[in-house]
Amino acid sequence: MAKRQVFYSFYYVPDNWRVSQVRNIGQIEVNKSVSDNKWEEVKKKGQEAIQDWIDENLKYRSCTVILVGEDTAKRKWIDYEIEKSWNDGKGLVGIHIHNLKNSKSEQSSKGTNPFEHFTLGDSIKLSSIVKCYNPPYSVSTNVYNHIKDNLEDWVEEAIKIRNKH
Repeated sequence: MAKRQVFYSFYYVPDNWRVSQVRNIGQIEVNKSVSDNKWEEVKKKGQEAIQDWIDENLKYRSCTVILVGEDTAKRKWIDYEIEKSWNDGKGLVGIHIHNLKNSKSEQSSKGTNPFEHFTLGDSIKLSSIVKCYNPPYSVSTNVYNHIKDNLEDWVEEAIKIRNKH
């Protein structure tokens, strides 16, 4: 099977180390990582530049993977990426990464499901359609292995779910 092209959405500052672990699994093709300097350049250009950058990086992606850290669900641009991905017909899946260790070997608290505060139509919560996985381990290496063993299937499932809705 050809590797899927996915977009990873995450809160950069607290979670970039955890995210890099998932991105380096290599089972799926991903958008290029943005360096700290490049991201700062984009941010300095304002809200429209950020939106344009996101839109450009979402192009040609079949799925958006939200890597959920402690504060991911509180981020404006992650909300934008979720809404844009759904409206563009892309698969969506969440994966809790709080039990992966950061560069200081620290874990964090589990974050809220970022799909909870989206409603389709009058009453259907996006979280009732889109899955948000929480690896059932507390040891970082076990969490990593669980994500590695399931990531490709989760992406495929997310695309199938989106194609039904």
